[in-house]
Amino acid sequence: MPTSKQQASNKAAEQGRTTAFATRLIHAGGTTDPVTGAVNVPIYQTSTYQQDGVGQDRGWEYSRTGNPTRAALERLIADLEGGVAGFAFGSGMAAITAVLSLLSSGDEVIIPTNVYGGTYRVLNQVFDRFGLTFRVVDTTDPANVEEAIGPHTAATLVESPANPLMTVTDLAEVSRIAHEHGLLSIVDNTFMTPYLQRPLELGADVVVHSATKYLGGHSDVVAGLAVVASQELADRLAFVQNATGGVLGPFDSFLLIRGIKTLGVRMDRHLRNAGIIARALQQNEAVAKVYYPGLPDFPGYEVNRRQASGAGAMLSFELAPGYDAHAFLASTRLVALAESLGGVESLVCHPATMTHAAIPKEERDRVGITDGLIRLSVGIEDADDILADIDQAIAAAKEA
Repeated sequence: MPTSKQQASNKAAEQGRTTAFATRLIHAGGTTDPVTGAVNVPIYQTSTYQQDGVGQDRGWEYSRTGNPTRAALERLIADLEGGVAGFAFGSGMAAITAVLSLLSSGDEVIIPTNVYGGTYRVLNQVFDRFGLTFRVVDTTDPANVEEAIGPHTAATLVESPANPLMTVTDLAEVSRIAHEHGLLSIVDNTFMTPYLQRPLELGADVVVHSATKYLGGHSDVVAGLAVVASQELADRLAFVQNATGGVLGPFDSFLLIRGIKTLGVRMDRHLRNAGIIARALQQNEAVAKVYYPGLPDFPGYEVNRRQASGAGAMLSFELAPGYDAHAFLASTRLVALAESLGGVESLVCHPATMTHAAIPKEERDRVGITDGLIRLSVGIEDADDILADIDQAIAAAKEA
């Protein structure tokens, strides 16, 4: 007789055949409890499980190794990304750390010129002590990636759009180049989510998320997810996850499953609002530059249209001369000055001193993460209210 764990996997496989993605967000992954029929998977708040005899467990042994609530989330994200297996971690950086732990001392990783500051920091200040090195490359031109590959290069780790300049990388081409050279292709899909972009379908080997952001969607959970394209990588990452133990707890797993159910309707509103805000900023004489992949004149616009079904809801901009970015950031009322992104509320941040402070100033300036750069996570409030707050903050930022 199949165990509850096996029944859940079978149910997930059946639900994975549903073609409409909006439906899969709600029903994929076997998130109905196979024991009671509860439409929401229960929070299995337990650390261990009674066994029927020595070596006779019921599919569960210890919650670091596996927990039914976390397993439901892991099946769900694997289905949505089109992967073999999913893994849930205590934060996005825990997920990145686990994936980087698949590599060895002496290996080199290629990363984009503008990458999340936490990724840069963990490579530059943690993994460097274990002999894992990295090379910063402008991945918007895949030829640069191929040229940068050396004898010790083992992986590419890219974001598209990248944080915070929204640069777009051709994921299919970078993955093709990586595989030609025997490298692992890793993509951080946080900004886009599987609702808009599925890197494994474009050839990537591993996709990671800070699920704290759009997948959770309500700024009430910190979590990370990873999905792999092969059973071999699944076995290796499962070992790392269990051995290092940075797993997501059952209550946070429950919150994340709940958040994912509304991802489609939230992202539709995020996208609509972001388009309105980006176009308004582009037409505002007080704004010198807007970074948003949904603008037709933005570099990478066509590549993004080819590999994603939307431009996301993250954008950055610089004010024109005569306007003070710090005064702008101090003047917003509806839009909160805060770390993070992807929640229902609009958030604004100053990358140079917040999300990307770990990157040396000379490196930030070289790639365009200037002291005047402002990053906006467009929420799902009324677009007119968001825009009105931005406009009054711009007016307050005008220097006398």
